[in-house]
Amino acid sequence: MNDSDNQAPVLPPAVLPGTPHIAYRGGELHVEGAALAALADAHATPLFVYSKAAMLQALDAYRRGFAGRHATICYAMKANSSLAVLQLFAAAGCGFDIVSGGELERVLAAGGDPAKVIFSGVGKTRAEMRRALDAGIGCFNVESEAELEVLSAVASEAGRTARVSIRVNPDVDPQTHPYISTGLKGNKFGVSHERALATYQRAASLPGLQVVGIDCHIGSQITQEAPYLDAMERVLDLVSEIEAAGIPIDHIDFGGGLGIDYNGDTPPAADALWSRLLARLDARGHGGKHLMIEPGRSLVGNAGVCVTEVLYLKPGEQKNFCIVDAAMNDLPRPAMYQAFHAIVPLQEAKQPAAEAYDVVGPVCESGDWIGRARRLDVAAGDRLAVLSAGAYCMSMSSNYNTRGRAAEVLVDGAQAHLIRRREAAADTFAHEVLLPS
Repeated sequence: MNDSDNQAPVLPPAVLPGTPHIAYRGGELHVEGAALAALADAHATPLFVYSKAAMLQALDAYRRGFAGRHATICYAMKANSSLAVLQLFAAAGCGFDIVSGGELERVLAAGGDPAKVIFSGVGKTRAEMRRALDAGIGCFNVESEAELEVLSAVASEAGRTARVSIRVNPDVDPQTHPYISTGLKGNKFGVSHERALATYQRAASLPGLQVVGIDCHIGSQITQEAPYLDAMERVLDLVSEIEAAGIPIDHIDFGGGLGIDYNGDTPPAADALWSRLLARLDARGHGGKHLMIEPGRSLVGNAGVCVTEVLYLKPGEQKNFCIVDAAMNDLPRPAMYQAFHAIVPLQEAKQPAAEAYDVVGPVCESGDWIGRARRLDVAAGDRLAVLSAGAYCMSMSSNYNTRGRAAEVLVDGAQAHLIRRREAAADTFAHEVLLPS
């Protein structure tokens, strides 16, 4: 995986990763038909800007891969849960993979179909289960034997039947960052491969539950085919074993995790990957089953940028700092994962810059950095674009240091729609209560 600033080469400004919908036109960086400089003038910085066309283009690759199949694409909304983004995917016919009751409420607010919602996550509460049952979600991805027992009790008390799929941990190495690996024995997710059959047998015996599928998700930012093929083989072995025990499996959920181009990464295209996976599925005799997948980052990651303004240049004995107004509360991935995001000027550089800077934010933490050793020709007041910022940036943002969350804009051709207003300081403490005087 090349999603790390520890070994990342510096990209020349003219080489932009990801999508052709974010490109220089006439020397100015555009998202589709909108110039980022004009959007920053209108909405200030930090500012997240997304391309509708890039999101739908990424979705179309999955659709091509599943052409002619009984398949449901459930957007893993933890990647970016802004209501307008959810609305876009709901209108395109997607279902949703959720991991909390709050995410369910977002799906409903955006007009999503609850019958196409799958509820994942290792720590569902009784209240969340009851609300999901009342909403009529499609399936619970159960992640432990203890959860099965609780869900059975909640469904029985409510007089409802919970459709369940058990998430199986296949012990496959996705060859990605350890914090976003989810399919190894040491991870907290899912039921072990060895316990899967016994867990299915228990699920089939419990009241209030209906076994409908099997689920597997091995990690995120996966850039190779081999982990998917390995996981598929192990899951299909289990499907055969479970069905031989008299428990029918209606759908197979292969999760998501396909990587994107952050820094010259070359993950397989979604349609090409699924063409090969489906050929293997057919060879194993399961090609007619209902297929479900949970892409997130691969649908939105390269569709977004974060525009930030240079506040100060601070030369030092060991390194130079470019201090910008975006920070780790806006762009948490570098601090959390040592992740790489390309950083380019809004005005196309005419020649390579001589000076290298660590691009850092104003938050009072040494971990508040956006990029290391980036060659930039910049001055205070210039604006930069942090690329591939559509996934796990706004959805993981915070109000640390009482910083309001950034505004968001969705671009559709030449039209730019404000989809989230910038938070004022008062918004960040609106729900707090002073002690009596």
